[in-house]
Amino acid sequence: MDEVSEMSVGNAGATIPTVHYVGFWARVFASLVDSIVVLFALVPMALLLGLFGIGINEEDPYAQLTVQLMIGAVVLVFWLTRMATPGKMIINAVIVDATTFGKPSWKQYLARYLGYFVSTLPFCLGLLWVAFDARKQGWHDKIAGTVVIRQPQN
Repeated sequence: MDEVSEMSVGNAGATIPTVHYVGFWARVFASLVDSIVVLFALVPMALLLGLFGIGINEEDPYAQLTVQLMIGAVVLVFWLTRMATPGKMIINAVIVDATTFGKPSWKQYLARYLGYFVSTLPFCLGLLWVAFDARKQGWHDKIAGTVVIRQPQN
């Protein structure tokens, strides 16, 4: 369930709209959608590489790193251009700076992506943190200074 937060009047005297933080289960759904999108992108790519005799060996750490870097590059491009992945777009959510609610910098996006590794290492506790945090931030969000909110309606 989304958490709603009333915001006060901004520095310029303009009222900041009500912020709806995206909750745990909505983010799980978005993540599942993203996983399906990645699957549909990677399987044809692997088949195409196989036609050229280039196989991806599961035991080859360089192959795994290459796949992870490709996925990371696609995720970062979506974040930089859309402020969301396809899964977040489906649920009308965006990633914003936790302080200004504006577009995060590329450094924040990079820190957020790398923060996923920190969030998953201790039994995914950093991802589960979204369910208990007042602003619905995972550790990766806290590291990057971002929050996931419903796209404000103009």
